[in-house]
Amino acid sequence: MSKKDYYETLNLSKNASESEIKKAYRKLAIKFHPDKNKGDKNAEQKFKEAAEAYEVLSNPQKRQQYDQFGHAAFSGGQGFSGGGMSMDDIFDHFGDVFGSSFGGGGFGGRGGGRRVRKGSNLRVKLRLSLEDIVNGVQKKIKVQKLVAASGVEFSTCSSCNGSGQVTRVTNTILGAMQTSSTCPNCKGSGQMISKRPSGVDASGLEKKETIIEIEIPAGVEEGMQLSMQGKGNEAPGGGVPGDLIVAIEEIEHDHLVRNGTDLLYQLGITFADAVMGKTVEIPMVSGKAKIKVPAGTQSGKNLRLRSKGIPDVNGYGRGDMIVNIQVFTPQKISKEEKELLLKLNESDNFKPKHNQTKSFFDRMKNRFS
Repeated sequence: MSKKDYYETLNLSKNASESEIKKAYRKLAIKFHPDKNKGDKNAEQKFKEAAEAYEVLSNPQKRQQYDQFGHAAFSGGQGFSGGGMSMDDIFDHFGDVFGSSFGGGGFGGRGGGRRVRKGSNLRVKLRLSLEDIVNGVQKKIKVQKLVAASGVEFSTCSSCNGSGQVTRVTNTILGAMQTSSTCPNCKGSGQMISKRPSGVDASGLEKKETIIEIEIPAGVEEGMQLSMQGKGNEAPGGGVPGDLIVAIEEIEHDHLVRNGTDLLYQLGITFADAVMGKTVEIPMVSGKAKIKVPAGTQSGKNLRLRSKGIPDVNGYGRGDMIVNIQVFTPQKISKEEKELLLKLNESDNFKPKHNQTKSFFDRMKNRFS
């Protein structure tokens, strides 16, 4: 079953501003918050759906990908998928949106305290053949990513006593003012490294070669970026891993050219084949196919093979295979061939017709209109 449109989830139009997106999410987050709907699984699901929609639409890059490719931009486990994160993860991601609606700087007291850190994103380029793009494909790639190193030991941060927050009291003319902020020593994790083996960085991470399996949906195109949640670098102290950003590159095909979801092929035929017609073999993405060139075919004519192109990445059907006919004109001929052509040229059948010229202008008008 297809996912609900993110704009529809937040009750927004597609040209909504950043502030409108934030306001709409905050409204739904308050309405379906679990502390207000204890035991209500439907409310919890709607809360997560709203968080997923906000995570994408509030990020300019992800919003652009979603507007262009829909849910396919985050398919195969990619994207945010609010259902895969705990409530605390959602609060850590979007606590600033909640404000003080539930007191204490966050929902249910979860907005403060130890901060869950997120690992950095990884970016890779993936080159795909036209066959991979048409059929969809699973790829295994090797990446060097940061992972939690073995042998690392942690201790409670002495500056914040493990809370991840430091509190300061300032005397003002209005009295004592208390403020809380993220602990600068542990960066909000509440932990400090007490033992670090060689080769391990200050966050307790080390680089390790990892094989990641990627599922590429059919219909992706050059420049598209897929986001795989949680497949990036791990976070210090067991936080939330970053994402793996996969940039798609297309390998040029030997014979076929892509135009959106259509495939283009230029077929050269002889003058005799154009006059009498002929069945010819043409290359396809996989294998070959036979097509019939009708008798009297003009140079420049397009033959269209329905639904033999590339699937739409959002599932809206499939493009066509368009075969462009080009009649070959020899540049050198023998004396006998010249005499034969001159003789044929005297026939009315070989003289251009006025309606053919008119149809040419009609085609040109349609092309540029």
